[in-house]
Amino acid sequence: MPVLTAEAPAPRDAVAAPDGAAVTHVPVDTLLDAESPRLAGVDHDHVLLLAGLETALPPIVVHRPTLRVVDGMHRLHAARLNRRETIPVRWFDGSEPEAFLYSVEANNGHGLPLTLADRRESARRILRTWPEWSDRAVAAKVGLSGKTVGVLRRSAAEAGELPTVRVGCDGRARPLSATEGRLRAVDYLAVRPDASLREIARSAGISVETARDVRDRLARGEGPLPTGGAGGRAAVRTPRPRECAEPVDLPTVLDSLKRDPTLKYSDEGRALIRWLEARIVRQGESGLLLRAPAHQAPKIAAMARACAAYWDEIATELEQRGTQSP
Repeated sequence: MPVLTAEAPAPRDAVAAPDGAAVTHVPVDTLLDAESPRLAGVDHDHVLLLAGLETALPPIVVHRPTLRVVDGMHRLHAARLNRRETIPVRWFDGSEPEAFLYSVEANNGHGLPLTLADRRESARRILRTWPEWSDRAVAAKVGLSGKTVGVLRRSAAEAGELPTVRVGCDGRARPLSATEGRLRAVDYLAVRPDASLREIARSAGISVETARDVRDRLARGEGPLPTGGAGGRAAVRTPRPRECAEPVDLPTVLDSLKRDPTLKYSDEGRALIRWLEARIVRQGESGLLLRAPAHQAPKIAAMARACAAYWDEIATELEQRGTQSP
């Protein structure tokens, strides 16, 4: 279940984008290597490729206050390899965090693409710098999906790397949405059902009393969110699996998938079938869970609800794909 975040405006206007700035020729030996989003550093094969080109390369972008390269590390190394004395530069006048953000965007837009690992680490760094940004805002900068950023955000929050408050435009710090916190508490309980209330509260960014309320609601078989009272705000309910128009015979559906040539004769298709086969709850199998010790029932119930929410999310995406297909 992804973390639900308000669509906070990214402070992009504060970044002094140098794209239209004047070009200056700067001595190569005065420039410093970048704090690059590339975990593996400079690709020497790419440097050799650029060094061998006869055409002029675009200007590099340099952070004026520190003289560190923001975009163009491979071009700088190619210039060093060719023993050039100067290199064309556009200056970047933003802060160092903004310079890193520009570097990520620039590297995603041209040249040697960032790897998945590069983009994930860049997302983690941006979340630490601007935790108030929404998952979609961060995803747009680094070239990941919003859901992937949501997973990274939850991991960082559990590790204590992200604050549990958001800072508004007025400069005042406010707690994260109670709904978001309660849903994160459900996720946390599904993975760590024996966690103390303080652990749950710290991980989800909620109070101990709210953590207690979520745990008690799950133990009673209820959703984690309170119902809206008279004159109060309408409750947002936890996603629940949709009721099918007709009963689904799961073994029959699985057999049909096994006979589909597009799945049967591909490694990925067979892996999908094996994955589904291991996760279908067949008739009569629920008895094993229902016979669990009473003191463990709330924990298993929390796991079941969390899994149901994930499945509902998957179902929604698949249904959307189905309606878009010709």
